[in-house]
Amino acid sequence: MTSKSTVDLKLSGTLRLLAAVFVIAGLTGCHPTGGNFLSGCLTCGSPNQVNLEGTLSGLVGSGLVLQTNSSSPGFTIAGGAGSNGTGVLFASAPINTAYDLTVQTQPTNPSQTCIVSNGTGTTGTADVTNVVVTCTTNPPRFAYVVNRGSNNVSAYTVDPASGTLAPIAGAPFQAGNMPVAIAVDPTGRYAYVVNKTDSTVSAFLIDRSSGALTPVTGSPFPSESGPTSVAIDPTNSLVYVTNGAANTLSEYAITAGSGALTAVPGSPLPTGTSPSSVAVAPDENVVFVANQSDGTVSVFGGLGDEGLAPNTVPPLTTGTGPASLAIDSSDHLYVANTASDTLSAFGEIFTNRSNAATGSYATGSAPISVAIGPLDNYVYVANQGSNNISAFALDPTTGALTPLVGSPFAAGNQPSSVAIDPTGAFAYVVNTGSDTVSAYKIDATSGALSPLGGSPFVTGTQPSAIAISD
Repeated sequence: MTSKSTVDLKLSGTLRLLAAVFVIAGLTGCHPTGGNFLSGCLTCGSPNQVNLEGTLSGLVGSGLVLQTNSSSPGFTIAGGAGSNGTGVLFASAPINTAYDLTVQTQPTNPSQTCIVSNGTGTTGTADVTNVVVTCTTNPPRFAYVVNRGSNNVSAYTVDPASGTLAPIAGAPFQAGNMPVAIAVDPTGRYAYVVNKTDSTVSAFLIDRSSGALTPVTGSPFPSESGPTSVAIDPTNSLVYVTNGAANTLSEYAITAGSGALTAVPGSPLPTGTSPSSVAVAPDENVVFVANQSDGTVSVFGGLGDEGLAPNTVPPLTTGTGPASLAIDSSDHLYVANTASDTLSAFGEIFTNRSNAATGSYATGSAPISVAIGPLDNYVYVANQGSNNISAFALDPTTGALTPLVGSPFAAGNQPSSVAIDPTGAFAYVVNTGSDTVSAYKIDATSGALSPLGGSPFVTGTQPSAIAISD
């Protein structure tokens, strides 16, 4: 990270969390927060507790909460693939007592289903060590494409086996004037579309059975001038919108149950010049904004319910014309630089104290969108000028990239957005110049892209962005 200020912002949130854990532990016994970094009970408020431990596998999402005996508080497991392993501490329970360990909240980003084996029994005086928690990623269900030329949203069902797309009844759905970006919340209940000419955000309810979109009451919601991108935080509570003409970042709270948006106090916040893309660190309350005219990335620390902190951290230096951001679960940041035909890579952004990129990789012409597979194994870049997709293997430890054999892969005319499905099996690329979506099968071993049968699929006029929902 470029400044101690950002680390302090992150640390302050961590300290608040630890303080809350210790208070709870002092009142009710040892209540771990999860993750295999815990090896044995922390200083417990009661010596009459034992740990429920075992093996965790398949977890890549965040927000998994386990619960003992249904009436007890839930225990959140640290998200991401790094939480998997043996000797993982799931919860605690009183000695000589019946226990029933179940999933209270399933993980999201991506959406997953976790099951508990060996989760019931009666404790003795020794730790229980044979619990098994296995997680699988839910297959994609729906895909949504915003069409800036026809002012609507194309919607498709996704075949979970083949990845092919089929139009949803009632689609396309009307948006505002010149919709340019879309995001679906981690639970798959809401979709948010930014309308550049209107300077608004259209909010939709997603029918979980059909995938059809219905406007949220009160939609559209006002933004600053010329919104360009949208992102949702992993907790499904906040929406962030970059405003390209106003040089600001708007922050909204999502109203639970309705999906309506309310501006957070202190919003909007100033960014660099011509902000073009926004991304949220998966497990941190930190937001990044690419400033296309500055060649920088603004960094904002989160303050929970109080919103984002003002941007006092020096920006990261990128290539020329940064247009798109992506962050993996190990906090490696990647920036597609449209004007310099490069992809900037930053090391672990919360420990790297330099504002310069740790690597720069050649792409095709005019890279405009970057996406990372959910397993943090491959990175894909849509090159609008050369009509193809650059693909890289990602080293999850160092964040270094290696071009894949066969890269770049052919796309349609003016590819402008790339998205990977939640399972990492399929890639989808919106082609603005040919009014289509190209769909690919991702080779699990090599990362190579192979066109799906029936691809490309027809969209509205001048499609500009795509989002995949479970």
